[in-house]
Amino acid sequence: MTPWLLLPGSALAGALLTGAVTHYLRRRAILDHPNERSSHAVPTPRGGGWGILAVLLPAWTALGVGPWVLAGVTLLAAVSWLDDRHNLAPGPRLLVHVAAVAAGLLALGDETRVFQGWLPGWLDHLLTGLAWLWFLNLFNFMDGIDGLAGSEAVAVAGGLALVAAAGGVATGLQQPALVLAGAAAGFLAWNWQPAKVFMGDVGSIPLGFALGWLLFAAASAGLWPAALLLPLYFVADASITLTRRLLAGKPVLQAHREHFYQRAIQAGRSHAAVVRRVIAANAALIAFALAVPALGWPLALAGGGLTVLALILTLRSAVVSPSL
Repeated sequence: MTPWLLLPGSALAGALLTGAVTHYLRRRAILDHPNERSSHAVPTPRGGGWGILAVLLPAWTALGVGPWVLAGVTLLAAVSWLDDRHNLAPGPRLLVHVAAVAAGLLALGDETRVFQGWLPGWLDHLLTGLAWLWFLNLFNFMDGIDGLAGSEAVAVAGGLALVAAAGGVATGLQQPALVLAGAAAGFLAWNWQPAKVFMGDVGSIPLGFALGWLLFAAASAGLWPAALLLPLYFVADASITLTRRLLAGKPVLQAHREHFYQRAIQAGRSHAAVVRRVIAANAALIAFALAVPALGWPLALAGGGLTVLALILTLRSAVVSPSL
């Protein structure tokens, strides 16, 4: 069986299971009610990420994904669901995130060199762990409007599967990546504007962790330009926003609506219009990742950087000129 059949199969399963989860959440009145930081206006079920995980965990188990990775996803799902329901304190949540990343580093193994052997092994693992911790949290930060996190998961995982297939390396990542992309696409059918269900922390936190594993494993296998390019918009928006808040003396752990995509929504653009721009930019990033052998990594990374800069400027222009 061609591995690409995993994509439509996982998408169908993801759509069906997300529908079942949405029905359960609505019946139990597990809703996200609008507040001053929200980008939605009506109470909406929260916790649809269970639909993605219900596909991801059994499929990854069947594909032989390492037990430490599966343990990390499961631990994060359990604690994030508690956080969705009961608003856990930041300290315990962070400790769980650190524990999951530590498990993920065990899965990568002692021989893993995400930084391509440029650093001592201990420093490579330390910086990889910190980057992974940041990535799973920034993915959560960027899950703020209909369709954004789901489409990003499809683009990153699907793009990685394409790059792995084209390069003939890291083939062990292709099937898990296709499952993740498909499950996220199935969820997206319910999360596109107007969203019938939100992912919740139970989806965004484990999904950020799972994508992090795929990206760091790909980088270690030599696909590091793709690992940098594919998630570049999310990394740039979240990192620039955090830096701006730090320089302004604002609390970095406090929820806010200052990301570029959020400010574009506040200026009057629809969720779908913003997400379509992000999808177009992600398509360009996938193209640059595929073109690394032909262009060389410096030119490909430069093209990806300019693509993300153009997207951020486009989103920012909505704030300056909301009528555009």
